[in-house]
Amino acid sequence: MDEITNSTLISAAMGILTYAGDARIHAKKALQAIQSFDFTLAQSELAQASQNITEAHKAQTEIIQNEARGTKYEYCMLFNHAQDTLMTINSEVELIKELIKTFKIFAEAIHAEVK
Repeated sequence: MDEITNSTLISAAMGILTYAGDARIHAKKALQAIQSFDFTLAQSELAQASQNITEAHKAQTEIIQNEARGTKYEYCMLFNHAQDTLMTINSEVELIKELIKTFKIFAEAIHAEVK
């Protein structure tokens, strides 16, 4: 693997980690908003988390497409870590989406009982 290819892979890994990390921050803010029944803020934070996940996926997909076109990469622990991190945080975001739905149902049920 040449220096440019190695640099590209490391750069992609760092981009994935950065976007995934930002997604986790927004996902946690969404979860905190849900806990205080602020669904507007939760949806906003979750939308930002989803956008960050999309950007991380773009960086990952570029490397995968390059490899499919014949670019050879050596194993890179950092890229492996980045992919693992992305998939973990993506799962967290998906779970929080479901929690928002669940909390909304509970909030509506509680509100209906109070009336």
